[in-house]
Amino acid sequence: MSFRDNLLYLRASRNMTQEQLAMLLGVSRQSVTKWESERSYPEMDKLLKMCALFECTLDDLVQGDLSSRCESDAAMPAVMPCGPTTDVCGYDDHMRAFSVQVPTGIACIVLGVAWTVFFDGGPTGVLRDGDVLSIAGLFAGILAGLAFLVPAGMRHSSFVKAHPYIEDFYTVEQKTQARQRCGISIVASVGIIFLGVLIMISTDKTGYENVGAAVLTALVAVAVWVIVNTSMMYSRTNLTEYNQNAIDELELEDITKAAVDEERKKALLAAHGIKTRKQRLTGNLCGIIMIVASIAGLVMLFLPLAQGIDPDDVDWKSNLFWMAWVVGGLCCGIVSLAVNAFVEDE
Repeated sequence: MSFRDNLLYLRASRNMTQEQLAMLLGVSRQSVTKWESERSYPEMDKLLKMCALFECTLDDLVQGDLSSRCESDAAMPAVMPCGPTTDVCGYDDHMRAFSVQVPTGIACIVLGVAWTVFFDGGPTGVLRDGDVLSIAGLFAGILAGLAFLVPAGMRHSSFVKAHPYIEDFYTVEQKTQARQRCGISIVASVGIIFLGVLIMISTDKTGYENVGAAVLTALVAVAVWVIVNTSMMYSRTNLTEYNQNAIDELELEDITKAAVDEERKKALLAAHGIKTRKQRLTGNLCGIIMIVASIAGLVMLFLPLAQGIDPDDVDWKSNLFWMAWVVGGLCCGIVSLAVNAFVEDE
């Protein structure tokens, strides 16, 4: 028998779907489809993993006749055990770490802003000779945030590519608990921000306005961490959306070569083309808009200094450089609506 026949037999004898085998091997379902249609051949590490899963030798898997193992297979436990589905890919541990790293990175950036506001070097302050420390704190917060966000995003992208399909193993109780925690966190975060507003109001016209604003910003960082963390912990239980997003990331070649019925293939191609086209167009346009907005904001911020104006003579409170990002965000929203409204769904 050929490798294809052995693989089909082993999968059928254990009532294992292509998705389940792909999940155990850390490949896409399309890869298993290609192996069984003899369009491609698995790499050596995948062959060795299959030997371990099916308890056979490499020679038997590639060149032998494993259908003769009917009698011995009857007494051998199935690879996919009966009972509740388990997390064999480490998905939950990965998502728990990811849901900590992302909000931590965002919170670091917001705390950098709080540091700047505390030293009276933010948008409401006056730049002086001693404000180097405040600017350094701002950039330190940004760098710390990127140190969390960039590696976390890369690790998550690699995980999704290695595990494009994960069978839902969360119970209804686990999903309900995650949803309840998300709702409670939103209420608690609003309370934290409200507390910060009260502190800022209490310090108004006392000479410590910058302290109140810094405390408010720091509490906003805490609230953002709580909301983002619990939201990601809740969204991790929606494995249907996770698997759908993985399908949307498939290459067109993988879809067209997949051994699936024509209706399913057309649906995959249509969904892939529409969503990817809109997402890429929106992302590219918004990226350009925000780059232009950032350049405009920085020019508005540092133009008085470049013109040789004494910082003590500049009313920085009236410098609306930060409006560049507000306008940029509004333009991104308009672009997103326009793309969804006018891009053809072909």
